[in-house]
Amino acid sequence: MSRSKSSNQWLKEHFDDQFVKQSQESGFRARSAYKLIEIAEKFKLFNGLQAVVDLGAAPGGWCQVVKAKAPKTELVIGLDLLPIEPIEGVEFIQGDFTEDAVYEQLLRLLGNRKIDLVLSDMAPNLSGMSAMDQPRSMLLAEMALEFCQQALQPGGAHVVKLFQGEGFDQHMQNLRQLFNKAVIYKPKSSRPRSREVFAVATGYK
Repeated sequence: MSRSKSSNQWLKEHFDDQFVKQSQESGFRARSAYKLIEIAEKFKLFNGLQAVVDLGAAPGGWCQVVKAKAPKTELVIGLDLLPIEPIEGVEFIQGDFTEDAVYEQLLRLLGNRKIDLVLSDMAPNLSGMSAMDQPRSMLLAEMALEFCQQALQPGGAHVVKLFQGEGFDQHMQNLRQLFNKAVIYKPKSSRPRSREVFAVATGYK
């Protein structure tokens, strides 16, 4: 069976993509590594990092970035539904962040330790139906923010992927109540036609 025109177009776009090429050359597992590099440099997120949690970590590109750009970080934990190939110096939990047992496992791994940076690139399996996808996406963002309230230390930062739509403005409002500053940012490496943006919140109160 021949590939559809749209999938051929996607493959061409993917392999022509400068960030795909860069990630292959640099050894990063995904082009999304460049989203975090750009965000971290712009907002100086990697200064003095001690502990980081990455939610929705597969295939591990963001954890690779933390280890490469902030090598003195003592604790890096990645969590995802999907298995992730090991990365030296990174602890991985495979499981569903929305399940209590997995959440408790993450808290146990942290112990009493507070963290400096919570990353969330989580997204639901998209159905293409906004009425279903948007609430699921916002629920993940809300759960990531609840985790920040439990585990982030004062002055800490949070980066979360969001899709603009119902619940978006309210979530930004919630971020601004809990952090000194919260802004919306779209990295150059985020595909223009993608609805994703990132909320970058700094100075946890």
